[in-house]
Amino acid sequence: MDIDTVTKKNSHEQILNKFRNENIDILIGTQMVVKGHHFPNVTLVGVIAADSSLNINDFRANERTFQILTQVAGRAGRENLPGKVVIQSYNPENFSIICAQKQNYNLFYETEIALRKQLKYPPFCDIILISFNSLDENEIKTISNMFYEYLYKNLPQDEFKVFKPTPAPIDKIQNRFRWRIIIKGIMTEEANTILNNSLKEIYQKNNISKTRIAIDINPNNMS
Repeated sequence: MDIDTVTKKNSHEQILNKFRNENIDILIGTQMVVKGHHFPNVTLVGVIAADSSLNINDFRANERTFQILTQVAGRAGRENLPGKVVIQSYNPENFSIICAQKQNYNLFYETEIALRKQLKYPPFCDIILISFNSLDENEIKTISNMFYEYLYKNLPQDEFKVFKPTPAPIDKIQNRFRWRIIIKGIMTEEANTILNNSLKEIYQKNNISKTRIAIDINPNNMS
């Protein structure tokens, strides 16, 4: 069950009902089979490439990996029959996978919160993501560098770390180039004013026709 097999109306429910009524012995699917389903007779769950979400360029990668594995493990042995979960991973020593294997939320939380504190990730600071996308590669490079120079000069350097603009992890979608600037710091009204002023200055002083700019605080998606 994936995005390609549930495009028709009610196809999602039809697949789940067939599996629930034991007309299907094995259900293979993406993350859409992980959450919110109750299958009383499921006794075995397998996860392939459990560490793939760890390779996402996002500070929540460990959290999401632990969350997914914990949820998928909960599909097995939900009633009277015992359940078993098999996890395939190239990084079995990763703490999020170990904690998910042990179903140990407290250990995961203590390890993850200490790591975030050390690296100054939320909740110990804010991540400000400035995203650029454009049909013109030269324009997006010019605009993102101008934006960086403005922020570097105007944001207090002892309070904010402004990283130089770089291509986004997915650097092109539908013929639009994608760049980004990442800022670490505690978001304040003063910082918000500086960000808004920087947007106004960039648009007023430049003939931007092919580039869009978006600012997101602690975004759900860093890609």
